[in-house]
Amino acid sequence: MVRLARYDNKMTIVIDPAKFKDPLITAKGEKRAKVFFKQLDTLWFNTGSQCNIECANCYIASSPTADHFIYLTPEDMAPYLDEIDALDMGKIEIGFTGGEPYLNPYIIRLSEMALERGHSLLVLTNAMKPMMRPRVQSGLLDIQHRFPGKMTLRVSLDHFTRQGHDAERGDGSYDIALEGLRWLTDNGFDLHIAGRATFSESDVAARAGYAKLIEEHGWKIDASNPAHVMLFPEMDDTMDVPEITTACWGILDIHPDSLMCSHSRMVVRRKGEARPVILACTLLWDDSQFEMGKTLSQSLGPVALNHPHCAKFCVLGGASCSA
Repeated sequence: MVRLARYDNKMTIVIDPAKFKDPLITAKGEKRAKVFFKQLDTLWFNTGSQCNIECANCYIASSPTADHFIYLTPEDMAPYLDEIDALDMGKIEIGFTGGEPYLNPYIIRLSEMALERGHSLLVLTNAMKPMMRPRVQSGLLDIQHRFPGKMTLRVSLDHFTRQGHDAERGDGSYDIALEGLRWLTDNGFDLHIAGRATFSESDVAARAGYAKLIEEHGWKIDASNPAHVMLFPEMDDTMDVPEITTACWGILDIHPDSLMCSHSRMVVRRKGEARPVILACTLLWDDSQFEMGKTLSQSLGPVALNHPHCAKFCVLGGASCSA
């Protein structure tokens, strides 16, 4: 059963309010699926919720004034790098997300800290004006020189057309992002693209469109590789989705170890809090049940799939924020 609500004179599906209430049992009384931690492949750091733009549908409510996550500092990040070593987790992928990471005044030092420990670095960016500031460019070029092949920038390009991308990010955003991509390409940075599946008729059509754009601009990106061009499903809280039960693993032929909460966590520092906390994943930022503790060792427990995003984005959408 779903409820229908009217927004802007349109009928909109709203999730049954009985769903996603109990972390153990679904609305139908079935055993809810959970994901057990396997190993740490990616540790995400949300560098701050502030962004230079405000997207039409931002999953983490970033904007020029958003401050629910304050800027992470080197002092915030260092204990987690130490704990990776103490727990003997090896060399992993460190991911930076936001907001726009290149607004964080410490971003170059944070990048160096991850790379100096021998980890690889993935930075999610819109490649717009914050990244193009001379101080940031100089720092990026220095990192590129000292740590060749260890840093990848995943640029948000919601669609391969100007119309599609600007519909999400505002008029002129597409051209500014292409300018940033041109600078990154000219300077030999490793690049990936993040797009939105909702803008294209199919995965095949989307990849063909991105491939044409990539060839036109000479970017060293393989559009056929899902890790190089990641097409994310939309996370719409008004769309009804099924709850994931333990039986779903066999029905859908999906192993829980493939979900990102089995191998990643995200560090955030909330406004007004004295120290960072760890969340189960990058998507579930405003739901306290997915706050896993203040240290890595505290955060490694199982995650109940008790949120619509778990179903729509990860299980049914087959998406992961990590490469």
